[in-house]
Amino acid sequence: MTTNSEAEAVTEQQLRDKMAQHLIEVGAARDLRVVAAFRAVPRHLATPEVDPAKTYEVETATITKTDESGVDVSSVSAPRIQAMQIEQADIQPGMTVLEIGSGGPNAAYLAEMVGPEGRVITEDIDADVTARAERFVEDTGYRNITVVTGDAEHGVPAHAPYDRIVVTVQAADIPPAWIEQLKDGGRLVVPLRMRGMTRTVAFVRDGDRLVSDGFEQCGFVPMRGDGENRMSLAVLHDEEGAEVALRLDSDHPEPDTEALQAALRSPRAEAWSGVTVGGEESKEHLDLWLTTALDNLPIMAAKAAARQRGVVAVASPIGLPALVDGDSFAYRTTRATGQEDRYELGAIGHGPNGRKVAERLVEEIHAWNDGHRSDRAHIEVYPAGTPDDRLPVGRVIDRPHTRVTISWP
Repeated sequence: MTTNSEAEAVTEQQLRDKMAQHLIEVGAARDLRVVAAFRAVPRHLATPEVDPAKTYEVETATITKTDESGVDVSSVSAPRIQAMQIEQADIQPGMTVLEIGSGGPNAAYLAEMVGPEGRVITEDIDADVTARAERFVEDTGYRNITVVTGDAEHGVPAHAPYDRIVVTVQAADIPPAWIEQLKDGGRLVVPLRMRGMTRTVAFVRDGDRLVSDGFEQCGFVPMRGDGENRMSLAVLHDEEGAEVALRLDSDHPEPDTEALQAALRSPRAEAWSGVTVGGEESKEHLDLWLTTALDNLPIMAAKAAARQRGVVAVASPIGLPALVDGDSFAYRTTRATGQEDRYELGAIGHGPNGRKVAERLVEEIHAWNDGHRSDRAHIEVYPAGTPDDRLPVGRVIDRPHTRVTISWP
């Protein structure tokens, strides 16, 4: 790497070392080889327009391109997310790895992991993105990275089969090419959207199916091209800066938006469960249980000002599960208890049947707490057309290419 001065080089290395230490502290980087990779790659060279210190913040994703409507279509993911996925992938020296969704730094981390005897193929549909990645690869001197411009729906057959496939865009389905180009027993790490909720899942290929081996909560820009499958929005409150909307996946029924807008303007009805969680305790497993158990559970997204102005009781950048029943809905929430760092789970309902819907949501919070709080969901992917009797018992999500199942012990 070429720098303007020795002092600058020391500063950049200090930034990398500080980032790596933070990744260890938050549990994102556990393998010493992963830590070494993050200490080695000058990720700031991929986004020269951004303050280098910002690019090394573990929770900061750098947006590199937006579409004509201002929607983010490409980014360099936050270091924590990148480290988390690389840990999930269990990458070994000498492997051939396909990265879906390019940018530069993540391919370099993968190249560090596979070593000089391995190879990384990084693909993106956007020529601007791959041009940026090619500049980064040239500037950093990696010789085991190949950048490809193409539609990820079809993979990159020229370099298959792959030991690992790491997907860095949100996918609603698993294209057959990914399974076909992955070695049997190989691992596919993919941010899979399931009924509106995205988890980066580590799958192991077992013949024509994929079997989960752990997952983590995450957020990614959606896939483009032939595999594009975006969610739709039902706007419930359109006050500028305080918008509230439901994110609807393709298997959510079309809501009566006008009725739900009126419901949001009605008084709140609260229902509380008595079930408590710690302040830093993740609710990702509870939310996955809710979407497994309940049929019409889109995600309520609200801007912070909507909470500040009293439109909703809580706002989350990821979104909260909301149960919809005709002209009424309820969303998951928490409130402080008298105990230090303990919060009670509950639901807030709106509309003529808001209390009833909130109570239904609380019923499933109890079901999770009583029977599944210590459990983790098991996710499998089968080809479309697989008969029901071949699928595990649980929630089935039908996509054009696959049938995704979520089951619980």
